[in-house]
Amino acid sequence: MASHDLVLHGGRVIDGTGVAAVGADVAIDGDRITAVERLPRGSGRREIDAAGLVVAPGFIDVHTHDDRALFVSSDMSAKVSQGVTTVVTGNCGISLAPLTLDRPPPPPLDLIGDERDYGFARFADYLGALDAHPPALNAACLVGHSSLRVGCMRALDRPASEPEIEAMRARLAEALEAGAVGLSTGLWYAPANAAPKSEIVALAELLRPAGAVYTTHMRDEAEHVLDSLEESFAVGREAGVPVVISHHKVIGKANFGRTRETLPRLRQAVAEQRIGLDAYPYVASSTVLRAFMVPRALKVLVTWSKTCPEMAGRYLSEIAAEWKVSEAEACERLQPAGAVYWTMDEADVRRVLVGRAAARPASASATVGHVSARARTLLPRGRAVPARGSRPAHDRPSRPALRADQPWPHRARRLCRCLRVRSGKSDRPRHLRAADHARRRHR
Repeated sequence: MASHDLVLHGGRVIDGTGVAAVGADVAIDGDRITAVERLPRGSGRREIDAAGLVVAPGFIDVHTHDDRALFVSSDMSAKVSQGVTTVVTGNCGISLAPLTLDRPPPPPLDLIGDERDYGFARFADYLGALDAHPPALNAACLVGHSSLRVGCMRALDRPASEPEIEAMRARLAEALEAGAVGLSTGLWYAPANAAPKSEIVALAELLRPAGAVYTTHMRDEAEHVLDSLEESFAVGREAGVPVVISHHKVIGKANFGRTRETLPRLRQAVAEQRIGLDAYPYVASSTVLRAFMVPRALKVLVTWSKTCPEMAGRYLSEIAAEWKVSEAEACERLQPAGAVYWTMDEADVRRVLVGRAAARPASASATVGHVSARARTLLPRGRAVPARGSRPAHDRPSRPALRADQPWPHRARRLCRCLRVRSGKSDRPRHLRAADHARRRHR
């Protein structure tokens, strides 16, 4: 007699804890996994033969800019179709909240929306909007330091004053109380580049009582990458909070091979404080178009331009040649714009992915072919990156989206400091600490 809503039979279960794969059946009732063991045929009202397939918890895409996408594409098929069931938003110092604008946002805030999208004066308003229109996956939301600066400062090319820091602290405190999981910085970008370490520490001090995390797109990933690592570690030490180094890499032809320097320093830091990192599985990165980055790159592909939209998808060198100008002048003409830069060395990328730079494995967050695990060709077969350090998939669909009536992945309202999930037909939220989410959610 059927005793479970759904049973997956005969798959190889990789549970995300780092242990080897095991052969087992998986039972699902409602929105919870209720058994991982051998189950008799007929024990599920619906059964799927998973023989020859891997059964795993939903992937956590820990480095995204999906703040607006959660509203625009509530089915999130670009992620769900690749097995992603949780996204972390607000990275690189950029978050839609808490910020309201009546003018175009400065780059890189324009990467996730225009002034009409920045309409949430409080972080609670943003999370409330997600609750009112819940996406098809979980969202753990960071507060962007650059968004705080834009909302509290008239000029961004200088350190914040004490009153401005207090204004930012107030906004951050409200966000953490509402359910934000941490603070992110994008010190490489113009809106935050003038911020000294003391400004970051003054904000990060609020994270520890909230059990929140500090993530950073560091100030420099090129010639001064080691200095930037030290600054990131110092923020964590002085504020007493965990630090995540976003998309760890070394960029620029002159710096190829320097992960031989950064990874040993990361290993040393991990022995002394709580440090994690994520990494690209490829040798290119995408962000705003900036002229000073061009000489460091092997090639530059323009992805969008508001002044010359017809140039999207073309190499900067081709555009400059067609216009009979330098690449620097072409950059100016295209602004505001975005680009993909080929600035990394394959050996460095592989070194980060397999180097086990931290106690939490070096992990990744994008698509390799049609598989949502960046390091699929580099990690040992039959093992998975632990959920707390894993993440895959970015913004391009690879397979048709799962139907809304399918029980996998579970629909959820949001994962913030606590996880609010739908339970059966009830709308009453059930609270789980985010730290327990990766371990409990799929058991």
